Amino acid sequence: MTLKTLVTWDKTITGQMKAAAPGKLPWKIGEFFAHSGDSWFWMAGLAVIWLFGRSSWPRTAAILMISIVVQAVFVLAIKFTIKRSRPPGEWGSIYRNTDPHSFPSGHATRAFMLAVMALGLGPLWFGLAVLIWAPLVSYARVYVGVHYFSDILVGGLLGLLLGWLFLYVFPFLIPFFPYIF
Repeated sequence: MTLKTLVTWDKTITGQMKAAAPGKLPWKIGEFFAHSGDSWFWMAGLAVIWLFGRSSWPRTAAILMISIVVQAVFVLAIKFTIKRSRPPGEWGSIYRNTDPHSFPSGHATRAFMLAVMALGLGPLWFGLAVLIWAPLVSYARVYVGVHYFSDILVGGLLGLLLGWLFLYVFPFLIPFFPYIF
């Protein structure tokens, strides 16, 4: 299979997943899920939990916040190395202006990383909720036109790997930073 064949296949799948027209209820739902994976949204919510949470929640929030920062830097390094332009479109000007590159999807990477970590850190209801949410965010990124299918596919796989890696590494780091965890 040639690169040209893969690109054609990717654009065909992307076209089938993309919304026909904005404005109706499915579009609004797509916008909601596409934005729900924004790193600033997660960082703000996790910071509140870290500061005011009880039981094991502050520790979980700290682990997830650090993971999000590392994940974002890693994905941006890949994006600015590969420099694949986003699909043409009008929606998502904030993404198009601040991060013009689409491969891999940072939202898909973050969503699947958080799903793995939520399942590993618990409680089970939290892990299952994030696991259901992750593919919705990923699909929505293609639906609203800011990513190709291959962007979310690779981003999701990368997120799974990062999630497992972070679950493995954090138990070794926690004793060195007790004031954070």
